[in-house]
Amino acid sequence: MNETDDFREQPTRSITILGRTFVMPRSRLWRIVIGVLLLIGGILGFLPILGFWMIPLGLVVLSYEFAMVRRWRRRSEVWWGNKRGRRRNRGE
Repeated sequence: MNETDDFREQPTRSITILGRTFVMPRSRLWRIVIGVLLLIGGILGFLPILGFWMIPLGLVVLSYEFAMVRRWRRRSEVWWGNKRGRRRNRGE
């Protein structure tokens, strides 16, 4: 087995958002860079082209690398699921 075989065996990382799947880079450094750039672009969301939608997307990308961000994402998913479940039960 050589180095190229090791590279091919690494699992691909992907993010599914609103039913679409996006493949992330295999390099941990590039995933962190992309997540941080999305957060910075989201903070500058008042400018044209950039938007506040970039903040949650940056957090999702970073959640694959950092446990603290992953916990925030999971808590928000549970909160959102509970909120939607209550609405459905009330018939809204």
